[in-house]
Amino acid sequence: MKPLRWTTHALDNLADREIDKSEAEKTLTEPEFVVAGQLPRQILMRRYFDELLQQDMLLRVVVEETVAERLVITVYKTSQIARYLKGLTHES
Repeated sequence: MKPLRWTTHALDNLADREIDKSEAEKTLTEPEFVVAGQLPRQILMRRYFDELLQQDMLLRVVVEETVAERLVITVYKTSQIARYLKGLTHES
C-alpha cells in the first residue's frame, strides 16, 4: 500500500470537527463506500457511531492518489447519511 500523507487542512479538520483520527484511518483502510470526487480525488465514506454526539454519523474522507502516495485532503462528518448514500451500494 502507498504511503499516506495528511494535509495540514485535514489534520486541522480532525481537531476542529472533533473527529477521532482512528475513525478517519479506519475509513481509509475499510471504506464502506467510495465515490469519485473532483478529479483526481475520491471520497471514502463509512458510517459510525459518534460518541461525542451520541448519534450515527457518516465520515467522509477526501483523498488524492498519486503514483507515490495517498494524500488526505480533508475530513468531515455529517448526520445527513441518507443524502450522501442515496443510490450507492457497498464496496466489495
